[in-house]
Amino acid sequence: MNTLPARLFLQLALTLTLGISPTAVTQSLQIPANTGYSEPDPGGIRISGNRGVGRWNDASQSLNWFGNFKQPGLVSAVLDFTSAPDSDFRFQLNFAGKSIQKTLKAGEQQLDFGDFEIKSPGYQRLLLKWISSASDIAPSPQQWTLSGPAIDNAHFNLEPRRNAASVHLAYPIPEGKEVEAFYVEMTGLEDPIWTYYMACGWHRGYFGMQVNSPSERRIIFSVWDSGNEAIDRDKVAQENRVTLIAKGDGVYSGDFGNEGTGGHSHWKYQWKTGERQKFLVTAKPVDETYTIYSGYYFHPEQLRWKLISSWKAPKEGGYMRGLYSFSENFVGANGQLVRKARFGRQWIRTPEGEKIEITEARFSHDPTGRRNRLDRFMGVEEGEFFLSHGGFSSNSTPYRAKFSRPSSSIPEALKMEWDPLAPNEKTLTP
Repeated sequence: MNTLPARLFLQLALTLTLGISPTAVTQSLQIPANTGYSEPDPGGIRISGNRGVGRWNDASQSLNWFGNFKQPGLVSAVLDFTSAPDSDFRFQLNFAGKSIQKTLKAGEQQLDFGDFEIKSPGYQRLLLKWISSASDIAPSPQQWTLSGPAIDNAHFNLEPRRNAASVHLAYPIPEGKEVEAFYVEMTGLEDPIWTYYMACGWHRGYFGMQVNSPSERRIIFSVWDSGNEAIDRDKVAQENRVTLIAKGDGVYSGDFGNEGTGGHSHWKYQWKTGERQKFLVTAKPVDETYTIYSGYYFHPEQLRWKLISSWKAPKEGGYMRGLYSFSENFVGANGQLVRKARFGRQWIRTPEGEKIEITEARFSHDPTGRRNRLDRFMGVEEGEFFLSHGGFSSNSTPYRAKFSRPSSSIPEALKMEWDPLAPNEKTLTP
C-alpha cells in the first residue's frame, strides 16, 4: 500500500486540524543571506549589501535572521550557497525550538534542513552555526527559501539595510508662542554601540548622547547650515555657513556632512546607562538675519551646566520651531539589538519668560519603519515618554499616534539666564 511522505502527512494533518488552506503549502519565501546578523561579534562575519556574506572564518560566530510568523504550521528551510565547497561542511540550524545538523557535501550548493513547526504566532530566529569541516573558511550563504503553510503573511526584512528603524517624538508648540529655550531630560535604558539618543531637536539642529564604541561615549551638539547642500560642506557658500562662537573645555568642534551640512561639536564623556541626563538649548536672535544657538549639558557628577558649544546661524533671526526627540541605530551591523530611552520633563521658555510644559508627543519613524522593520514603538513609562526600536519585538506603534504624560515641575534651568556671548558654566543643585 502507498503511504504519504512524513512531511506531506504532517502538512495534511495541519490543514485538517488548523484550517490552513492547502494552497499555502506550495508558497515560498526567499530571504537574502545578507539581511542577517553576525553574533556575538557584529563584525565577525562580513555581511555586505553589495558583496553578500563572506569571510566566515571563525566557527564561534553565528549567522542570525529574524522573521515574524503570523500563523502556526509547518515550514521547511533550504539554504543556497554562492559556490560549492571543495570539502564537506557540517552546519547546525536552530529554528522554532528545534536544532538540526546537516552536512553540505563537497561540490554541492544547497542544504535542506527539513521541516520545522511554528507552534504560535510571533518572531522566530534562524540561527546558523558552522560545526565542523576540513577547511578554515565556510562557504558563503546566498539565500534561504522557506516554504509551507506557516509562511503565509510572514514578515522578514528583505532589504540589505539592517538598521533598526529610527523613531521620533514630535512636540507641539502652543499657537503664537516662540521658543527661546528648550529643556529635555532623557534616560538611556539600553546601550548597544552605534546608538544615538537625541533629546533636543529643532529645525536647525540636534543635541543628545551617543555610544560610539564599548569604551567611548559622546555628548553631541550640531547645527545645520542654511541652503540646500546635503552632502559636502565645501560646496556651501560662506554666507550660508554656521560659525562657532564658543565651546566648553575639552569639546571638539568641526564640520559635518552627508545628512545636510553644518557645524558639529562633541564632548567625550562616559554618560551612564539608566541615569537621567539633562539637556538645554537656547536661541538668541542677534538681528533679523542671525540667531545664536547654544547647547548646555548638565554634568551629573559635578552638578553644573557645561556649555558644549554656541553657533551663529545665518538667514535665521528667529527662535526655535519643529521641536522633537529621536533614537537612531546609525550602523546596521547590530540592528537586531534593542534600543530604548525615556524622555521626560519637556519644557520651553518664551522670550517673555513664560515657562510652558509639553506633555504631548506624536510618534513617527523613518522609511525603514514603514515596511521593513516594524519592531518600533513608543509609550509612557514611569510618567515619561519612551521610544523603543530593534529587538524584533511584536510591539509596533502606528505612525502619528499621540501620547500624553503626567505633568512635572518647572526645571531650575529655565529660571536662569543664559548668555551665549559670555557662556560661563553654571553650577546648579538639581
